[in-house]
Amino acid sequence: MSETQYDMVVIGSGPGGYVAAARAASVGLKTAIVEKDGFLGGTCLHRGCIPTKALLHAADVYHEIKDAAKIGVTADGVRVEWDKVQKYKNQIVKANAGGVSHIMKRKKVDVFHGFGKMSGARTVVVEHDDGNVTHLTANKTILAVGSKPRELPFAKYDGKTIMSSDHILNVDRVPGTLTIIGGGVIGIEFASVFARLGTKVTVLEMLPQVLGPADIDCSNLLAKELKRQGVEIKTNVKVSAVKTDGVAATTTFSDSEGHTHELATEICLVAAGRPALTQGIGLETTRAGLDGRGFIEVNGMMETAEPGIYAIGDCVNTPWLAHIASAEGIIAAEHAAGMTPAAFNYDYTPSCVYSDPPIAWSGLTEAQAKEQGYNVNIGRFDFSHNAKAMILGKKAGFVKFVTDADYGEILGVHIIGPNATDLLAEPAFAMQMETTIDDIATAVHAHPTTYEAIYEAACIAAGRPIHG
Repeated sequence: MSETQYDMVVIGSGPGGYVAAARAASVGLKTAIVEKDGFLGGTCLHRGCIPTKALLHAADVYHEIKDAAKIGVTADGVRVEWDKVQKYKNQIVKANAGGVSHIMKRKKVDVFHGFGKMSGARTVVVEHDDGNVTHLTANKTILAVGSKPRELPFAKYDGKTIMSSDHILNVDRVPGTLTIIGGGVIGIEFASVFARLGTKVTVLEMLPQVLGPADIDCSNLLAKELKRQGVEIKTNVKVSAVKTDGVAATTTFSDSEGHTHELATEICLVAAGRPALTQGIGLETTRAGLDGRGFIEVNGMMETAEPGIYAIGDCVNTPWLAHIASAEGIIAAEHAAGMTPAAFNYDYTPSCVYSDPPIAWSGLTEAQAKEQGYNVNIGRFDFSHNAKAMILGKKAGFVKFVTDADYGEILGVHIIGPNATDLLAEPAFAMQMETTIDDIATAVHAHPTTYEAIYEAACIAAGRPIHG
């Protein structure tokens, strides 16, 4: 057993944890990071954001090559070599993991591999795989312990026919048929991957729409485009059982009229949320507490009820997004160092779905704005009228501004279509800077670009339409 003194110990090396550690070290704190896995980067890098986007890119390329004949480019013998796709994905992950390790070395952050947990307010115990234990004395601690795929009681994972998002990332083939329980971001992105690679995909969603937090217009158009790609989407359904014979999984569900159905597919992917990994980390030895859903309770500085212990990312009840975890990590690290960071404004959270077509949004939906009593004004411009979108052959989609008709305040922006996840940057920044819709409508946007659609939608919302 060994013991070391630190100003800051971070438990968890995901995009919240490693960013927090890097920031803490940068402002002069002697810092250590503890990671239960044998590699740095957490779920986002190894089992989430990065590998899924690599698979989505592979599907994008395959789909685009198959459609290239429409623009006069003929490619014969196009096929998916899944083993090489997986190799490509793994190389991307490995390179990024190496980058995280390099950052920790450059910032002089000590790395401990093992399961980290609190033992009182100022001690972190690291249990290593070889049975050894290290005690770290920490003036301040940041808990960035993350989350895991939710296992349903009637759909126990076997990793072969009933899978979590972790399992399906490493599936050894493109399945012929796939049922996805859950039409949220994870479920939709995997549907977009496999449907375009030739899998017959069925999405089962309990809510009236897929992507519940998205604006209804975006959700409806995405559902339409996915159906065009061969995805069958069933909403307002309740799944009651998933059984396997070792070869296929049979999912039992009821529709909105109470009729029961069974669906047999090669794989059933359960994408029904992610509970926080807050069990067994020693919270009971501190004053830090959990809410009714198992998330660690924090204030605006991400500090728990135990002074000096912070929590960030998926283990707190904020949006499950890597960039949010990173922002929270910076706030926690700076506050721990005696600085005065501003609390995060979750009203402007940027959210992205990397499906085909992609969706991105920030701020209020049209329905939310009306519920809050705003005099709502809408500016919407379709990509079918955008020259660059026509050139790309990606005309499905639009930019939609939700504004306050009285003052021109931008309440929300919702984009579905080509480059949506990148196009979000301008209006999301404008909202954070509290500019008005007129400011965007009077800014010159280059032609021909997809981001002209932002200008056109702003012009419509500002009452000065050009091409809309």
